[in-house]
Amino acid sequence: MTTAPVSDWKTDFDVLDPGYVIDPYAVWNELRTECPVARSERWGGAWMPVRYNDITAVAHDVEHFSSREVGVINTGTEDPLPGVHLPPIDMDPPDHGWARRLILPWFSHTRVESYEPLTRDLCKRLVAAVIETGQADLAGDYAQQIPVRVISWILGVPEELAPTFTGWVRDVLEFGHEPERSTPAWQAIAMYFFNAIEERKVAPGDDLISDLLHATVEGQPVPDAHVLGSIALALVAGVDTTWSAIGSAMWHLATHPADCERLIAEPDLMPTAIEELLRAYSPVTMARVVESDTEVAGCPMKAGDRVLMNFPAANRDPEIFDRADEVVLDRQVNRHVAFGSGIHRCAGSNLARMELRVAIETWLASIPVFHLADGATVTWAGGQVRGPRSVPVTFG
Repeated sequence: MTTAPVSDWKTDFDVLDPGYVIDPYAVWNELRTECPVARSERWGGAWMPVRYNDITAVAHDVEHFSSREVGVINTGTEDPLPGVHLPPIDMDPPDHGWARRLILPWFSHTRVESYEPLTRDLCKRLVAAVIETGQADLAGDYAQQIPVRVISWILGVPEELAPTFTGWVRDVLEFGHEPERSTPAWQAIAMYFFNAIEERKVAPGDDLISDLLHATVEGQPVPDAHVLGSIALALVAGVDTTWSAIGSAMWHLATHPADCERLIAEPDLMPTAIEELLRAYSPVTMARVVESDTEVAGCPMKAGDRVLMNFPAANRDPEIFDRADEVVLDRQVNRHVAFGSGIHRCAGSNLARMELRVAIETWLASIPVFHLADGATVTWAGGQVRGPRSVPVTFG
């Protein structure tokens, strides 16, 4: 689906504009000084704050801003999964609290530590598959192969289904503006996990699906529809977001050899470097629905309006971050919101950090010098989740 060119970013922004997807930074800088809350009638209509303080204020104000519709792109078509929510991300208090508590143990520090050996072994296998060729696609051959398999382990589904899951998730998020493609993908995800739920009722395992099926809330079993929504969210939110973060970080290292050399020479720098790469290339934008008339930065908003919480723009705000458009690997003060802010802050942040760190460490251990292939075209996807989809590199 193609749309008309943007006439004015203050009043007609388009989050799927090809130029914006590749390089949104100049647009954010312009809007911060001229119109910190932009407006557009595209994709269902929405407001878009671009300053850190305004975005985090919306994220924390659950009285005026509901999470019942978090999609950035609204095509006006029917809900592909009527009656199925994606808890806890699209739930408001008080239900949000118990829904989040159900899944948190699976993404705690302790649990994530148990996933690290499997993740490291996977990354080593992925590197081994390309190292003799002297070339690879950092996105397709590496970044996109990691989160989907880790989530598969957590959900207790066969790793060989990873390519199928990858296709479904891409159709849901990357092509959400094309209902003829995204709707069948949502329905395929729902059908697969509906069948998985039925199987776990008979033969439970050590996985998130089984755990949710045997959980109770106020003495009552968790409804199947809630379980279905939670595991569908784990797949969708745990795959594209993380592979986009990994892909962006690897693209940065491929195009900034000095940063690559520094990480190798100073391995103790890795924790702050991970946070900085997350800040600079945070992938996710979420939406909120205005519950009652209010305002943001003096901009009046009406009940029913949609607001895009542009966390990537917040993380580039020069009022909050010194040298905001630079990657500073040893940045000491870094209050980034790559994982959101407020009660809906990403439950899987520990997992995403581990996957990003292990992916970088494993690649650099075997391929310390790499760069974009001559004449390479790097492609990006945008909208709900921004990240590279193809990053051809050479090495050796």
